[in-house]
Amino acid sequence: MPSKPDKHKAAKIFIPLAIGGMIAALTGSARVHTSGMLAQSFWGAATVLIVWNVMLLAAPNLRAAAGRIDTRLRAQHYIQAVCQLAVYLYWGWYWSPVYDMSVLIGAQLLFAYGFGMLLSWTRGKAYKMGFGPIPIILSINLFLWFRDDWFYLQFLMVAVGFLGKDFIRWTRDGQQAHIFNPSAFALGLFSLVLIASGNTDLTWGQEIASTLTLAPRIYLFLFLVGLVVMYFFEITLVAGTAAAVLFGLSALTFQITGVPYFIDSDIPAAVFLGLHLLITDPSTSPRTPVGKTIFGALYGGGVFALYTLLGLMGAPTFYDKLLCVPLLNLSVRAIDQLVRNRALTETWTPSTRIAAQPVWLSPRPNLIRMGAWVLFFGMMSVTGRTDGQHTGDALPFWERACFEDLRNACDRLIQLEASYCGDNAAWACNELGLHYRKGTIVEPNSELAGLYLARACELRYQSGCMNLLKPAGEIRTEPRLLDLRLMLREGGQNLMEMERADLLERACAHNWSFACPTEVANT
Repeated sequence: MPSKPDKHKAAKIFIPLAIGGMIAALTGSARVHTSGMLAQSFWGAATVLIVWNVMLLAAPNLRAAAGRIDTRLRAQHYIQAVCQLAVYLYWGWYWSPVYDMSVLIGAQLLFAYGFGMLLSWTRGKAYKMGFGPIPIILSINLFLWFRDDWFYLQFLMVAVGFLGKDFIRWTRDGQQAHIFNPSAFALGLFSLVLIASGNTDLTWGQEIASTLTLAPRIYLFLFLVGLVVMYFFEITLVAGTAAAVLFGLSALTFQITGVPYFIDSDIPAAVFLGLHLLITDPSTSPRTPVGKTIFGALYGGGVFALYTLLGLMGAPTFYDKLLCVPLLNLSVRAIDQLVRNRALTETWTPSTRIAAQPVWLSPRPNLIRMGAWVLFFGMMSVTGRTDGQHTGDALPFWERACFEDLRNACDRLIQLEASYCGDNAAWACNELGLHYRKGTIVEPNSELAGLYLARACELRYQSGCMNLLKPAGEIRTEPRLLDLRLMLREGGQNLMEMERADLLERACAHNWSFACPTEVANT
């Protein structure tokens, strides 16, 4: 039966043109017009859509498909989008750049819809209108933003994600399907380019990965958001297994080396976010319980291995959660084949197989698996492995571990002190200056030593000034209260208004012995 002609098709042809105009109009917003390069990126994205739309209208052989739109609303798109939006709202409440990005994220959403329409029509297909682009854009922006001067690359990354979804496909279970999670494909590809070119500083990637913990009890919040996704899409085995593998490997490493594998957590918050809202796309992950378990285990093991590999390469380690997802997407058919291998299943009857499987893998309701995940997360929380104080939160721990020459401890001590110095903790700047001057735990560098000591002096730290004036000086004193307020902020709390007694109690809990009651009483 022939379909009814679309009376509004002629008008729909111009939707991408209108979207291009809307992106161009956003250049007048306060967030965009103050940055010339950012405005140019917006104009560039708008121009691509407008020119492409005009060319499509001018091509008689393509106009037949232009304007065809089929409405398709899928629960996995709008539920995931709501969960992602909740993360943005909570995170942004404690780190303002997230809210500042709202106009930029809106422009990417407009671009995604316009680009998707034009791509479908150019290929002679109807555009499937729905919420699909929203979780893709929100997912990309949960992990990587380009800075204003390079924001045209953000639009390019969006385009690459949609091109990968449309053109890189395979036959799975007798149906054509895209191979890669679109956001993960774009993030993984751009991560490789940034690492290879050494241009991570063009992005906010490092800041995004580290500022999630500015939101208090972020692990609990992500856990609760993740439960929604688990309930509707049965991805509990993927996320739960990934978390269990990472937690187990981290704990094993700590027992062997005496130091945490990830500096201040067993599972970094950004990785915890990734295993809930990045690897769990039902379309690009296995569908069987055993397959999901293997998939999750591979993600956990992949992140663990990549963290070390990136560190050895001198590359930023926050890419660990992004690089392995496209590889896992490529493994899905092999995992499905392994699980369905006749050699593994012919010897059992279906009832025997079900009886032999543990509850975690059984084909019972997803609520059983969610219950197991709740218990596991509860165990992690009770033992201080989520939002509680972690061993790696205490800088004195790393000082002692470095003195004992434990694995990577000195490198991590330098890394932490550099981070604290960047937050204007003068004590950390003075320590760094002396480390680079003395050259015991790091290669000596008189220029860096001078810069760090000068920074400590600028922050009115007397010992820093004295060390700066004396080339052979090595004066160390305890942190000031202001330094403690800056260095004890794990979890993102603002400690500027904390009472002195409470601050010293907190410092004592973090192994600063001078702040403990007996020491304070003697001063």
